[in-house]
Amino acid sequence: MLAQFDLTRKAEAKILRGPHEDLEMYLEAISQLRSANRYFTGNKIFRSNEAILTHTSNLLAKAISKLEDEFRQLLTNYSKPVEPDRLFDCLPNSLRPSSASSQQGDGGSKHNSDNHNKSLEASIFIPPTLIPPRVLPLLHDLAQQMIMAGHQQQVYRIYRETRAAVLEQSLRKLGVERLSKDDVQKMQWEALEAKIGNWIHYVRIAVKLLFTGERKICDQIFDSADALVDQCFADVTSNSVSMLLSFGDAIAKSKRSPEKLFVLLDMFEIMRELQSEIETLFGSKACIEMRDSALSLTQRLAETAQETFVDFEEAVEKDATKTAVLDGTVHPLTSYVINYVKFLFDYKSTLKQLFQDFEAVDPDAQLAVITTRITQALQTNLDGKSKQYKDPALTQLFLMNNIHYIVRSVRRSEAKDLLGDDWVQIHRRIVQQHANQYKRISWAKILQCLTVQASGSGGASADATCGLSKAMVKDRFKTFNIQFEELHQRQSQWTVPDSELRESLRLAVAEVLLPAYRSFIKRFGPMVDNGKTGLQRSIKYTPEDLERMLNEFFEGKTFSEQKR
Repeated sequence: MLAQFDLTRKAEAKILRGPHEDLEMYLEAISQLRSANRYFTGNKIFRSNEAILTHTSNLLAKAISKLEDEFRQLLTNYSKPVEPDRLFDCLPNSLRPSSASSQQGDGGSKHNSDNHNKSLEASIFIPPTLIPPRVLPLLHDLAQQMIMAGHQQQVYRIYRETRAAVLEQSLRKLGVERLSKDDVQKMQWEALEAKIGNWIHYVRIAVKLLFTGERKICDQIFDSADALVDQCFADVTSNSVSMLLSFGDAIAKSKRSPEKLFVLLDMFEIMRELQSEIETLFGSKACIEMRDSALSLTQRLAETAQETFVDFEEAVEKDATKTAVLDGTVHPLTSYVINYVKFLFDYKSTLKQLFQDFEAVDPDAQLAVITTRITQALQTNLDGKSKQYKDPALTQLFLMNNIHYIVRSVRRSEAKDLLGDDWVQIHRRIVQQHANQYKRISWAKILQCLTVQASGSGGASADATCGLSKAMVKDRFKTFNIQFEELHQRQSQWTVPDSELRESLRLAVAEVLLPAYRSFIKRFGPMVDNGKTGLQRSIKYTPEDLERMLNEFFEGKTFSEQKR
């Protein structure tokens, strides 16, 4: 008993000095005092033991109170927000700002999806040091002493309040902010797209570095799989998770528009990429709300993306823009829609994942259905736009150009594999039909000038000049010249942007026009221009002149350029 009294006096001296001088010795003194307290509790045979028991109990309570202050001070001193640069240093090289700056703020641009995902799977993320390793054992011992003294709730409360505030500050320094649907609606698209691109990086950093780091130090300090430790981690991260996901929710709930589809897919992709880690980190019962929030966001992004598909298809079909393409070239809507479809195939793996997760259908078949419906909606709209032209030949040229652009783009993209050769062949025939219609409408009338039957003579005879008087032949040449000049003036201003298609169309016209013109000159030329020169001649153009002028068709020249 004397030994216990002696031990108590020594422990009291250490405790009265406080924990600042030597924390480890202070903790040892508390252990000694607790041991003595147990001894006196079990040996109450002496009256003096009651007094010493009261004394040691009070002393122990004071010591634990000082420990609480020490735990708070130590945790506060060594809990600092993590600077963004330190977080970036923990990322794989491919995701650091120096190499990923072109991706940041550009949620709408895609980096070859499959290879990108594979490289990320192999990447190593190193969580930052949130609290110096030398301090963690001290915090652990302080926490254990407080828990043994029955101050479990107090130590958890101090820990939650301190770490939760620091975690939020780290995210805010990074650039995370809480935004509502209304905030998102007010933003210009460029600013919003930049925020979405950044958010994708922030989510990855938060889950792989900050939340993972928080779980690690929480386990190290409390050294327990106790449900209260899970609750403590849940309380530390709850506000930060809510703040992080709020932006994603705001985007998913905001007004849908075609340009948002690809950033929605980017957001869906990052949530899918992090899903297994989120389920591991927030796998406990205490974290179920955060886990469910993340899963709900993933589902909502998928649903909004699918609804945007439908919206886009309807918007394409009903597009009523009055942008007149005066020269019959490819309409801006066509190039926009086809670029959109090409972009879809950059997201092929993400779309397949989306279809598998939420529709339980063959992803390739579903993507083919979507692509077919969008291209069909575009063709329906183009048919309507083509009716704006007063010249039916320009209507056919416009449709030929636009359908050809669609077919050529499909043939050069992954869409060909899904839509198939039959689709390509059918639409190539449609292009040819429009080309034939253009040729018939534009050139049938002028070709009538070069036929004998058009004179009403009842047909050609062995004598080529039969039924055509000199005056009639001169009139034919005059009419031909006027009509050809009108066609040349008008159709040189029209455009066939694809060089191959332009040449084939000119060739198709030349193959019909030039032989007929040569034949007509050979038959009737001597009748009207025998010996005449200059302005007196009825034959204004040689076949070579016509050929040269045909090569000026579909160049999109202005009237002033033609005159020059």
